[in-house]
Amino acid sequence: MTSRPRPAIFVTSPVFRKPAWGSNHPLAIPRQTAMLDLCDMLGWMPDSDLRQTGMASDETLLRFHNSDYLSAFKNACITGKVSAGHRQRYNIGTMENPIFPGLFERASTTVGGAILAADCALKGEIAYHPSGGTHHGRPNKASGFCYFNDPVFAILTLLDNGIAKVLYVDLDAHHGDGVQDAFADNPKIMTISIHEEGRWPYSGALKDRGSCNQARNMPVPKGFNDSELAYLMDEAVLPIAAGFQPEAIVITCGADALSGDPLSGMNLSNGSLWRVVEQLVGLSKVSVVLGGGGYNPWTVARYWAGLWGVLSGRVLPAVLPQNAQIMLRGLDSDLVDEDDLEPGWISSLLDTPNQGKVRQQIKFIASELQ
Repeated sequence: MTSRPRPAIFVTSPVFRKPAWGSNHPLAIPRQTAMLDLCDMLGWMPDSDLRQTGMASDETLLRFHNSDYLSAFKNACITGKVSAGHRQRYNIGTMENPIFPGLFERASTTVGGAILAADCALKGEIAYHPSGGTHHGRPNKASGFCYFNDPVFAILTLLDNGIAKVLYVDLDAHHGDGVQDAFADNPKIMTISIHEEGRWPYSGALKDRGSCNQARNMPVPKGFNDSELAYLMDEAVLPIAAGFQPEAIVITCGADALSGDPLSGMNLSNGSLWRVVEQLVGLSKVSVVLGGGGYNPWTVARYWAGLWGVLSGRVLPAVLPQNAQIMLRGLDSDLVDEDDLEPGWISSLLDTPNQGKVRQQIKFIASELQ
């Protein structure tokens, strides 16, 4: 990984270190805290690189989210109670989207961070907001662990500032349905999503081009490997991007596409995803990089910490320092069996590459999108 002439900034807030989700939820794992601790232990968090964000205002949230949903969600967060009618209508207070202390502050701060990231990107900085990437959020309800949709607000901020074309690329294992649908009728936005086929939310079919022909979906099979990702980049994503000629790019970097994630059958290494993000950031001088899903704390923390190292031009260590290894060894997750822990998840940032055959289905996807 090479250093970059463009400065990179890290959007953060103390909110993201607070306990969240309670128990018995896939996100009730130390994702943000482990990633932030790892970056700290590597000496990668000087104050000069950090940008502190606050909550988005209700007025801002209403640019995309409906007033009745916002009111119901806010009231549920204040009271800790959700009526049966609101639970059904707004999909809150469910096992999927529970209400927990500090939720409204956290969700709103995530949106505030996406807006700040877009503002920083407009100044020529590579803006990294790993607590963002809530790409399933709908105008009128929560969806897929997402209460608001921060990528939408990043894109709206770019449009507000005169950007004529925004490319949104979603590397999460789950289709970026909320973002695609939000801009389905807007020819200024092109969305590209590489996601696992047959996986919730069961959208993003290959033939789904959106109402403006501005969506490109790549539903890939289980076992999707590094070689296949590189093939799709060369044969589909980069040519599509070149044809669109974006003035800005927003990327959702879900860690659930990594090998070892309990909610995905994809088989990518973090190094392959770092290379892809580097390629995408190089397409535009205005770049916003968000987080996303990811349900294995060891792979999430190392992927997002390493991605910050790559974006900020730092040298990645071959072996993690002892304090970092002790921290990683102390992580826990009910979704990952102890027997499945890879030694490299403790000792190194970089995964072992997962090269392999490029299957015919991958070649077909690329050919259909050319």
